[in-house]
Amino acid sequence: MSTDALPATLPALYPILAALPEAARQRLIERARKMQLPPGTPVFDERQSCQGFPFVIDGSIRVVKAAPNGRELPLYRVAPGETCVISSACLLGHTPYNARGITETDTTLLVLPSADFQALLAEPAFRDFVFQLFSERIADLMQLIEEVAFRKLDQRLAALLLGKGQRLHTTHQQLADELGSVREIVSRLLKNFAAQGLVALSREQIEILDPAGLRRVAGG
Repeated sequence: MSTDALPATLPALYPILAALPEAARQRLIERARKMQLPPGTPVFDERQSCQGFPFVIDGSIRVVKAAPNGRELPLYRVAPGETCVISSACLLGHTPYNARGITETDTTLLVLPSADFQALLAEPAFRDFVFQLFSERIADLMQLIEEVAFRKLDQRLAALLLGKGQRLHTTHQQLADELGSVREIVSRLLKNFAAQGLVALSREQIEILDPAGLRRVAGG
C-alpha cells in the first residue's frame, strides 16, 4: 500500500503508529492490505487459518461463537481504533480461528500479513499495544462469562433494554442475537415484561414504561 492510499484517519485511530520507528512504520504502510467490505460479510470463520492482523478504519466487526445448532453467543465488537484479540491470539499461537467475525456495516480494514505482524512484535511499542489489547478484551470476556453463567436471561434482557434508551427500534431476533439466546424465549420474556407494565411492545419497537421496575429485574 502506498502512503497516498493510507487512510488519513489511521494515525488518529491508532496512535501506536506514531511510536514506531520510521522503518517499522514504513513496513506497515507498504505491506498492509486495504479491504472494503459490505455489511454481513464474513471476515473470518472458525477453523480458518489467520492471514493477518486487522486495523478497523471504518465500520465494525461482530465477533461471535457459533454452536452446531446455529445459535450464536456475541463475544465483542471491533470498532475503529480497535483490533481483534482472537486474531492476535491465532497469530501468536499459530492456530486457526475459534470464532467468527462478520461485518455489521460497510467496513474498511487494513490487514497486516502474519509475517509482518511477527516482525513488528520486536518493537516494544507495538508489543505493548498488543498485550494491552489482550488485557482489555480478557476483562470484557470475563464479564461476559459472569453474565452468562450467573445471571438469568430475564435479568440480562432487562439490563440490555435499559442500556438502549427509552424507545428501542429493534426486533426480538436482534435482541436474542445480542444475548446469545433464541427469539422465542426473548419474545416470551418481553411479553411478561409487558404484562407487568414494564414495557410496551409494537412492531420492531419497544418502549420502556417503568425503568425502575426494569432495574429491579436486572438486579435480581
